[in-house]
Amino acid sequence: MIDDVEEKKSVGSTMSGETAEDHASDEMQGCVPSSDEEVEPVTIGALRTEDPLTIDDTAVATESGVAGEDTKQLNASSRKLRIAIAGCAHGEMEKIYEVLAEIEKERGYKFDLLICCGDYQAVRNYGDLHHMHVSEKYRSLQTFYKYYSGEKEAPILTIFVGGNHEASGYLSELPNGGWVAPKIYYMGFANVIRFAGLRIAGLSGIYNAKEFNRGHYERPPYSDRSEVISSYHVRNIDVWRLKHLKPADDDYTSNPIDIMVTHDWPAGIVDYGDKQLLLRTKPFFHHDIEHGNLGNPSTMQLLYETRPRYWLSAHLHVAFAALVAHKSKNGAEEAAPTRFLALDKPIPRRHFLQALELNIADDAEMKLSYDPVWLAILRSTDGFTSISRTNTFLPSARSEERSDFRPTESELAAIAELGDLTIPENFRQTAPPLKEDTPKARLAPSSSYYRNPQTAEFCSWLGISDLNKMLVETNPDSVAIAHYMVEESFADTSEINIDDDIFADGEDFAIDTRPLPSAIDDFASPNITSNSNETTKCDDLLDFTPPKFIRKSSTPSSDSVIFLKRRKVDIPDDD
Repeated sequence: MIDDVEEKKSVGSTMSGETAEDHASDEMQGCVPSSDEEVEPVTIGALRTEDPLTIDDTAVATESGVAGEDTKQLNASSRKLRIAIAGCAHGEMEKIYEVLAEIEKERGYKFDLLICCGDYQAVRNYGDLHHMHVSEKYRSLQTFYKYYSGEKEAPILTIFVGGNHEASGYLSELPNGGWVAPKIYYMGFANVIRFAGLRIAGLSGIYNAKEFNRGHYERPPYSDRSEVISSYHVRNIDVWRLKHLKPADDDYTSNPIDIMVTHDWPAGIVDYGDKQLLLRTKPFFHHDIEHGNLGNPSTMQLLYETRPRYWLSAHLHVAFAALVAHKSKNGAEEAAPTRFLALDKPIPRRHFLQALELNIADDAEMKLSYDPVWLAILRSTDGFTSISRTNTFLPSARSEERSDFRPTESELAAIAELGDLTIPENFRQTAPPLKEDTPKARLAPSSSYYRNPQTAEFCSWLGISDLNKMLVETNPDSVAIAHYMVEESFADTSEINIDDDIFADGEDFAIDTRPLPSAIDDFASPNITSNSNETTKCDDLLDFTPPKFIRKSSTPSSDSVIFLKRRKVDIPDDD
């Protein structure tokens, strides 16, 4: 049985594209309701694993969601893990958290994790809006900036993948993933992390055939709007790496991934759900479905090979459920099916939130951690990391070079030597946070590109190519000093300890301003035009009067000196 909850809170919309063709062309339309606008209650479906639906092999879509029994092997002692799932967030994090708080209050439990399926819009300030593919009249700051600045803190640990309407400049600083704000984690272009014993994989962006085989070359300042668009297109390298999560060739029963999160739908997924119901809701999808253009054609094969227990998506602004069975060979036991769920956008009367309950071990670690298999894949495939605008081709099974990068025992052993795989809470503000929303702040130019310390630390720790650094080096003159470095420089006023044997702590420098003799014939300088060690008189410096630095205690009179206070100056190391 599926429980529906009628919420008193409303969630606003930032976009309302109504055709599959609109999504394919990346067009954005819509409006943001004013804060005092009356809206109707939101109906939110709850996905309950202890109340499974009866689902046949061809039609599994319902208005309220899908469910299935939890087949994961557990310890004798277990408890419930409660996950909230959001479709396109559209920057409405403040309202989404408010809705979840109402659910928690009504049901008497807390959510452990929130998963957002793209179009998250991690906009730090008005400068970031220039990096988002949205018509200028629809650009809106929304509420994420409050969590970035520290004005608010996310009440629920949140993870998300990127969509096709993102602050792409900010996300390009974190190609391998990272914290965009405290307790809010971006999955990067592709990633696999662990939480509470679950393996959660993510793939950002939407499909575009033209960009699919290229490297990740985009970064601010973008040469034109086309780079803002191409920056969120899925790349083959990321899908290819995820395919190496598949089990052994003779393993037909396991589900290596618990939850897969993508923004785009896998192409062909509609054949495993109630297609007719979908077309009654969105009749303009018919053309794209018939021509195989609805979704990402590369990720359906990823679904077949990695067999995730749940696949979560958004993008097309409609709720849709499907069930994909995984066939075995020679009558062997089958793996659990993949339950696909796409969610809508955050507006009233739309199914944009879903609650998922899973059984987990009672002692499960409730922290995000890196997945060792994924780390091994990143390390072994590092040579294919590219920022090239040209097509990058990957090895196939027919090539003589290695093509199967599923980790070997020795590769996994090397990862084990890294020690603790808990993801460090090392968020730093790179762009200046918006402290006050003023007319002047709204005139901010396009945000700069920054060297993000999270990416630097992760790549150095794992020993892989730093894509953020590679992109910085393509145009180093257009890279700004990170905000956290400026803040730390101003915050630290301690004195430097250089030359304390000459200048004791607390003493000042003094410059002797008394005139020197008119001639300095005894001044000698190296002869830079000669290879000899001889020195010559410097006749060209007769008018030069250098200052003499003396100790304060030996200064003859205060009228003849200038005092310079000692201050610490931090010069950041070059990356």
